[in-house]
Amino acid sequence: MTTGPRRTAYVTRIEHFSAAHRLNSVHLSPEENLALFGKCNHTSGHGHNYKVEVTVKGQIDPQSGMVINITDLKKTLQTAVMEPCDHRNLSSSWWPSSSSLEEHQRHLPTEEIVNSTDLSISTIVAIQHSTTENLAVFLWENIKEHLPPSTTYDLYEIKLYETDKNVVVYRGE
Repeated sequence: MTTGPRRTAYVTRIEHFSAAHRLNSVHLSPEENLALFGKCNHTSGHGHNYKVEVTVKGQIDPQSGMVINITDLKKTLQTAVMEPCDHRNLSSSWWPSSSSLEEHQRHLPTEEIVNSTDLSISTIVAIQHSTTENLAVFLWENIKEHLPPSTTYDLYEIKLYETDKNVVVYRGE
């Protein structure tokens, strides 16, 4: 193997997840929420099939030929993206009057609680305004927390597709 200048490369991993949310602000009246968020403010919420592209930038290791072991990146995204977000409710405003999940569960018939495996605080990512922008920031912070430490690479960019036509790019700035 030849030695020479270490080259920089960008490694991207793509994942898909489905999640529900509702855009709503407790600081606005119901009329103002509807005017601002339109159909995304529906009291029953709505869902998206998100696509996220996570890019790591770093030096190509001369011994392994890799910037990051793609298996490590895959495991990180499973923990930091898929587990907290896939088939989850992303909105803290989903629950009536911004109440806690336990409070919401007290008002459900017992069979709904027993038959649902998704009704626990740990399965809900409570993003106050669950816009794609805020979700991208949440994912960035969560990925940074779970990415194996390294002096040769770092998280570079997240591209979060809410739809094929609506994309947010976040670089930690």
